[in-house]
Amino acid sequence: MKKRSRRKDFEITFYEKLLQHRPNFVQALSCLGDAYTRKGFYKEGLEIDRKLVKLKPEDPVVHYNLACSLSLLGRLDEALEELKKAVLLGYDDFTYILKDPDLEPLRSYLPFKNFFQKLKRIKS
Repeated sequence: MKKRSRRKDFEITFYEKLLQHRPNFVQALSCLGDAYTRKGFYKEGLEIDRKLVKLKPEDPVVHYNLACSLSLLGRLDEALEELKKAVLLGYDDFTYILKDPDLEPLRSYLPFKNFFQKLKRIKS
């Protein structure tokens, strides 16, 4: 099996350079965070997601993405809290929560299962 390259590629380099000139450019931050996660740079993706939450504290998708980053790093208590915030702010794609690979570690966590059961009862 071929080892995944951890080398930063053109896309990541492009967004990093762009953000040197416009550090709060939300769209570029979102793209960079996504690129970091796809390439396995989870800690870097977490840093971006934390910055986005500061810039857009009422955005449910930003909180959802932060939950994903925390989940990937095994920080399950924090991930669940961010997922709860996302839902409270309006995130409602519950079907995707159950299949998003970034949330795989969180889905096996008992407090998540309890939370999701409550969500299903409320939603029905």
